Amino acid sequence: MHTGKARAYTNIALIKYWGKKDEELILPMNNSLSLTLDAFYTETTVSFDPALQADTFLLDGQLQNTAATAKISRFLDLLRELAGTKLRAAVTSENFVPTAAGLASSASGLAALAAAGNAALQLGLDDSQLSRLARRGSGSACRSIFGGFVEWEQGTDDITSLAHPLAANGFENDLAMLFVLINDKQKDVSSRDGMRRTVATSAFYPGWLASLPEDLAAIKQAIATQDFTALGRITEANGLKMHATTLAAVPPFTYWSPQSLLAMDLVRQLRATGTECYFTMDAGPNVKVLCRRQDEAAVQQAFSNSFSSDRLILAHAGPGISYL
Repeated sequence: MHTGKARAYTNIALIKYWGKKDEELILPMNNSLSLTLDAFYTETTVSFDPALQADTFLLDGQLQNTAATAKISRFLDLLRELAGTKLRAAVTSENFVPTAAGLASSASGLAALAAAGNAALQLGLDDSQLSRLARRGSGSACRSIFGGFVEWEQGTDDITSLAHPLAANGFENDLAMLFVLINDKQKDVSSRDGMRRTVATSAFYPGWLASLPEDLAAIKQAIATQDFTALGRITEANGLKMHATTLAAVPPFTYWSPQSLLAMDLVRQLRATGTECYFTMDAGPNVKVLCRRQDEAAVQQAFSNSFSSDRLILAHAGPGISYL
C-alpha cells in the first residue's frame, strides 16, 4: 500500500477567474490573482492499495455517490498515468469549510488531493508541476498550492497554464478578510455551469475580458507598492464586473441574495464613516470583506449587528500546501 496525506488552504480571487477556453484541460480565458487564506482548509489521505477493485471516496465521513467518485477517479487517472500504475485508491478527505457554498472548497480539496497523490506515489513533483496537476481537477486549485498572493498564468496549453506566488514583502500579513456566510447550502447554479453559460451567452462577457489586463496590472502595482486603497478598489470593482456578466447571460442568473446586498451596503457604510474595507464575492452568495488587520475588530463588530457571530469568520493570509 502507498499512502500520502496533505493539507491545502482555500484561496479567494481578487482578480477573478471566470470562463474556460479549454474545458478538458481547464485552461482559463484570463489570468487571475488570489490570496490564500488560513481559515478554511482540506486534509486528504490517498492510499493506493492492490486489494482495491475500484476507487473509493469518503468526504467528511460520508461515502460519496458515483458521480462524485467518478470525478475523483478521473483525477487519480492523471496520477496513475504519471506513476505508470493501475492501482486503485481509497481517498479520505475532510473539509474544514462548507462544501460547494462559494467558499472555494474545490480549490483546497483538489490541491490537497494532488499533493497527497504526489506523496503516495512518490512522484517527486515540485510546486509548479503540482500547480499544473491540481488545475486539471479544479482551476482555482492551482493557486492553493502556494501561500499569500498568487497569480495564475492562463497559458496556452497544459504546460504553460499554472500558478506562481507573488513577492509582496509581507504586505499580505497586514491584511484580513471577514467571511460573511450568507448561505452554506449547495448553490442552484454551480460555478462550472454558471461559467459555461456566461461565456457562451452573456453580452457583457467580451467587455469583462477586455478590462482584465488593466485590472491585473493595476493590482500587481498595488501589491508592489503596498497600496491598500488601490488593492481594495480594484478587488471590489473586478468582483462586481464578474457578477454583472451573469445578469446578461441567457437565461440570466445571479448568485446574490438579499443578505448579500445587505453585506455590500454595510461595507459602503463603513467606508463612508472612515473604516476602510472592500468586498468581493465568488460564485455564491457569501461576501468576503477585505480590510487591514488594524481594522478587523471594527469591521467584525459592525457586521455582528446584522449577522450572527457563527456566520462571521475572520481569516488572514495562509500558507501553501503541507505534507502531513
